[in-house]
Amino acid sequence: LRVQGQPLDLELPLVGDFNLENLLVACGIGTALGISPEHIARGIAACPQVPGRMERIRGEDESAPTVLVDYAHTPDAIEKLLETIRDLSSGRLITVFGCGGDRDKGKRPLMAQAVAGRTNLAIATSDNPRTEDPEMILHDVEAGLKPMRKMTPEEFGDRDLSYTVLSNRREAIVRAIEIARPEDTVVLAGKGHEDYQIIGAEKFPFDDRLEARRALNNRGMR
Repeated sequence: LRVQGQPLDLELPLVGDFNLENLLVACGIGTALGISPEHIARGIAACPQVPGRMERIRGEDESAPTVLVDYAHTPDAIEKLLETIRDLSSGRLITVFGCGGDRDKGKRPLMAQAVAGRTNLAIATSDNPRTEDPEMILHDVEAGLKPMRKMTPEEFGDRDLSYTVLSNRREAIVRAIEIARPEDTVVLAGKGHEDYQIIGAEKFPFDDRLEARRALNNRGMR
């Protein structure tokens, strides 16, 4: 940037155009408050990731694919998320997503449509099914995935513009990371920072970030 007529090199450890917009605002406010450009640059470089919001998950293998966890759970949110990531990914975009039970059924095919139009490969899975049958939720979701070709979980991975269905979210995450190439990006959408899954009337421990890290570390062992 140029701050008060002087060049300023910045490194922002956050992903997405919206974070660049936030960065510009923060720099403007900092400058107006009299904070030095050097302090602004140091503060921005130290920005922590927001839990579950475009959060990058890393494993032990440096050659592993990029894995991002995000809370996007509406058609508009997942559309914006995938459009942002699509521009940043050099390889295929692989999306794992689901829809919550006991919630608006009308948005399920719309969520799927947003995914189908912006990803190379998709896995439809469970979110928080609550008291609904997970398979019935996925049936509603599949109505929006018709532009893509359905594959079995075993054959899924090589054919572009295809999807599969795995109601077990842990298995879906493992499969997505298993088939990803180093240049690919895997997006786990819907639960973000949540560390639980609601099945029936019970909450069970479940965190996309922990599951993704485990899958990344186990990836080379398969």
